[in-house]
Amino acid sequence: MTSNSVPAQSWPAASVQPPSEFKTEYHPRSGCPTLFQAFDEFHVPLEAQQVHIDKKPWHPFRSHADFEFSEIALDAALNKSQIDALLDLILHISQGHAEITLKNEADLSKAWDNAAAELTPFSKYQVPVTYKKNHQVYEVHAQPIWDWALDLLDNPLLVPHFVWYACCVYKRNATGFERFFDEPWTGDRWWDIQSSLPPNIDGAVPFFFILYANKTKLSSHGMVKGYPVVVQCANLLVHIQNGKGFGGDCVVGWLPIMNAGEEGKLGYTTLKHVVWHESFLKLLEHAAQYSKTGYLCKCHNDILCMMLLICDHGGKCPCPMCLVPLTELHDLSKTYPLRSVEEAKEVLHTYGLSKAQGKEILKALGLQPVKNIFWIILNSNPHDALSLDRLHSLHAGLWKHFLGELKKILALLGHEFQDLSKQTLYAGLNILMPRAFPEGYQLLRVISSYLKFDSWIGLDVHTESTLAEIEAELLVFDTELKTYVTHAKTSEIEDLKLDWDFPKMHLWKHIVCNIQHKGAARNYSTRPNEKLHGPLKDTYHCRTNGKDIVTQILHVDHHQFASKLLRECISALDEHHWIQTLSDNPPDEDIPIVFNGHVKLGSPMQHPSSIIDIENRNASNHTFQAFCRKLSEFINTTLPTYGHQLTSWLTFPADFQIHDRYFKVNYESMVDWKQVTDHLWCNPQFYGSPRFDHALIQLTAEATAFVWLVFLFRCHIQTLDPWSLHLSPLKLTHVKALPRACLIFVPLSSFIRGTVLVPDSKRQDEYIIVDHINSNMFLQMKA
Repeated sequence: MTSNSVPAQSWPAASVQPPSEFKTEYHPRSGCPTLFQAFDEFHVPLEAQQVHIDKKPWHPFRSHADFEFSEIALDAALNKSQIDALLDLILHISQGHAEITLKNEADLSKAWDNAAAELTPFSKYQVPVTYKKNHQVYEVHAQPIWDWALDLLDNPLLVPHFVWYACCVYKRNATGFERFFDEPWTGDRWWDIQSSLPPNIDGAVPFFFILYANKTKLSSHGMVKGYPVVVQCANLLVHIQNGKGFGGDCVVGWLPIMNAGEEGKLGYTTLKHVVWHESFLKLLEHAAQYSKTGYLCKCHNDILCMMLLICDHGGKCPCPMCLVPLTELHDLSKTYPLRSVEEAKEVLHTYGLSKAQGKEILKALGLQPVKNIFWIILNSNPHDALSLDRLHSLHAGLWKHFLGELKKILALLGHEFQDLSKQTLYAGLNILMPRAFPEGYQLLRVISSYLKFDSWIGLDVHTESTLAEIEAELLVFDTELKTYVTHAKTSEIEDLKLDWDFPKMHLWKHIVCNIQHKGAARNYSTRPNEKLHGPLKDTYHCRTNGKDIVTQILHVDHHQFASKLLRECISALDEHHWIQTLSDNPPDEDIPIVFNGHVKLGSPMQHPSSIIDIENRNASNHTFQAFCRKLSEFINTTLPTYGHQLTSWLTFPADFQIHDRYFKVNYESMVDWKQVTDHLWCNPQFYGSPRFDHALIQLTAEATAFVWLVFLFRCHIQTLDPWSLHLSPLKLTHVKALPRACLIFVPLSSFIRGTVLVPDSKRQDEYIIVDHINSNMFLQMKA
């Protein structure tokens, strides 16, 4: 119905260029002019940098195969006897396809030691303290974070990805340019720090460390614990710093864990603070020195830069960022003064002159009589560097409190809820009615606001508009929680939570400031760091003998870090060879990819069906009644609207063959404006179970609709059930299906994206749209 030959036409050149989508204003210290870019130019490097390719990147291993085997053994945490047996087997069955020169585990371990020698090693330090006139010594293992930073800067594969200068980025909207925040250097904090650097030093740039320390249970019974310190570099793109490669998070220290014998006593609490800060000093010594003088570094690409340093780290109760009273932590409608280093130093000075007077001030400010180790870093403000972490503050923090309240209420009904998150809201809707359980229904309203708030915070890109939405939802959450407390006070259900004055309740208050200063929340998420605990536990179970376990664990971890470096170098060499092969032997012609606009059909099922077979197989299903006639009517009325003029009425024979398919829908993300792909299925036997996905379509030029896929056609036609919409008091969007006999067809080009709908068990043929499934769906529903 379309012609392959199109007559050549001569079009006049466009006299007006379309407006730029993005604007980037660089810090004045960078010397870069303001940049205006189109959509397909944004975040694309202006010029490709030549990266040095090592021809033998597996060195110091004797061969590529030696490294491949060693990497597998390291990842699998094989012990000495397993490695020896495996190498012995390989040496016996090898047919010369690869050269493996390793003979035993000792040979392999030596090779890893040689590889790790290229990086900064761990050292063991002693921290002497005095408690109740007794001298005690604690051990800390550390590699200075500054030496770790130099290891990164010496890597030729990472150097092109470092960002040194702050910038403000904007996206064009209906009225002009709107500023947005994503990477750390798009925030105000980076800009302010860059402005404060010495003006008489050319090329002075900040180097940003993100530090995270948290205890973890190494043994299954929890008796053996570890206290690793993890570092990331915020000068790298977030997908690199949060990734698994050499530029990702790295263990740089192991803090001592003290016995809990005198827990709760002021003297012992002070001792724990002293040990922690003195231990952390071993990580910061070099950084503290260069924070005062700067550091002239010659990077691998011969770029000279003078680096200064700022640190991020976790804080203490009640709020490490501001001076909110303990009894007001629940009230998110109020704002309090921020903490300052100068104030803390002054209080400690007072404590040195008069302990009685100083104690009262320290208690009022929630401080301990211990010098903060980060004060040794010039211009460092630990309070300003702190950021809200969604994992510990929300998902593993505040949510646990809501779940605990829900369990108490549902216990009256005999329901037991274990590991629930987003599903809880939808599960509780059909149980907790406003009249029967007012406190339960109000808790659902709190959870609904919590999910909206968490969805706003979780966006990878924030604009000034989304930050305003966060501020507005914060007040909604505050109101809903206060209403819940009112219901809980008069409820007959015992032990409902009335006291919400704890730090994780209050930390939401600072999230907008965090985003404005340091970019999106994923930049300072601890979720990637938590993943490092798994390999550390595996090493404890499989590679240690129960003696001096910290040294053994860090020894293996250091090998794994070296493995990441070698793997990236080898991958770069493989890519270099592949590009050379393509340039030497270009393909004869491009491989065609069948797309229908933004939709791509997947491979058809092996056994096609005829129209008559489909009607007979679904005789009891009203959807497929008069299927052939409806299909013919749709084709003949729709094709002319797509420019295909028909000269006669098209009909389909009863034996017309139809293939079941799945398809992909590409669409522009409303979060970061990048392309996203949804895979949609319509299959009665998808791995043994039926799968009929939902989707959002463009029903008319003005209206969209949610659909439930019923059948897929080879001729690019889709059948579906349309839905009508309405909002519930919980601000959830309900959809109601039209009768299934009202079958209509919609072209694939009308599909926008896939969706998830949850059945409403109280209302027949009604569903609830799960808008919290991801950030893009959340914004789609807001739009």
